[in-house]
Amino acid sequence: MRIVFLGNDPWSVASLEALAASSHEVSLIATRDPRPAGRRGELRPTAVADVARRLELPLIETPTVKKDAGFAAIGSQEPDVLVVVAYGEILPAAVLELPRVAPVNVHFSLLPALRGADPVRRAILEGLPETGVTTMRMDEGMDTGPILLQASEPIRDQDDSAALGERLARLGGDLLVRTLDGLESGEISDRVQDHDRATMAPKMKPEDEWIDWTRPGEEIWRQVRALAPDPGAKTRLRDRVLKIVRAGVVEGTGEAGAIVEASKVRLAVAAGEGALALEEVIPEGRKRMSGVEFARGQRPAVGEQLG
Repeated sequence: MRIVFLGNDPWSVASLEALAASSHEVSLIATRDPRPAGRRGELRPTAVADVARRLELPLIETPTVKKDAGFAAIGSQEPDVLVVVAYGEILPAAVLELPRVAPVNVHFSLLPALRGADPVRRAILEGLPETGVTTMRMDEGMDTGPILLQASEPIRDQDDSAALGERLARLGGDLLVRTLDGLESGEISDRVQDHDRATMAPKMKPEDEWIDWTRPGEEIWRQVRALAPDPGAKTRLRDRVLKIVRAGVVEGTGEAGAIVEASKVRLAVAAGEGALALEEVIPEGRKRMSGVEFARGQRPAVGEQLG
């Protein structure tokens, strides 16, 4: 089948690579135009644009496909399927009606659970034992379209959002090709979502990055994992921001937010229940380091407060 692919995120790449290796024709890739990035603000293309160029596939970089050149480019391809993976733009009916067979989205959750922009982080944050990938026939709602195929994936204790997201991205690429094969052969039937069971995964906000040390250590540990490696869960020590990017729940008692151990083997902070070992941190203006290395340099005292 003739495919137009829309994606921006690094997690879009596995699906694009799987498509390029499949029997289907990728006639056009649409991705966001380059944006300023880094300290120098140099224009940087999306991960999808980089891969499209490496694979020598037709590419358009455009601020939107809802109108103007982006919309016209998609329409000119007369696609059988419009594939959307981590594109970050809600598409109107005019775009969704362009493909002959279907507009297909790869969503990183087991719909109807975790509809929205941040399903990977929210799955970790909520302590779910598993999540997965869904391919669906898109409609104008927020991840409300009929389900085509699904595949589950366990969430491991050591998973942060990068590790889990990478596995889901690879799983999504395989599931996408199976979905397109099934649509082409007529062997896949749509399944309407049970909207009464829907949960939401809104994009995490800057205020969600700050640690509330009065919460149980288990919840803070999940917050750290959900936000790692970027942007990181944040706290303050001596009026400077400290990002925590890897942690573990340990035994310990004390006032919430107080350092309960600062030894050669562990830096630990009391939570509302239990304590959290700060295994890897990023001090303000510095590089990632172990909690023990940070403690060795800063010499925090037992009882000193974070928050």
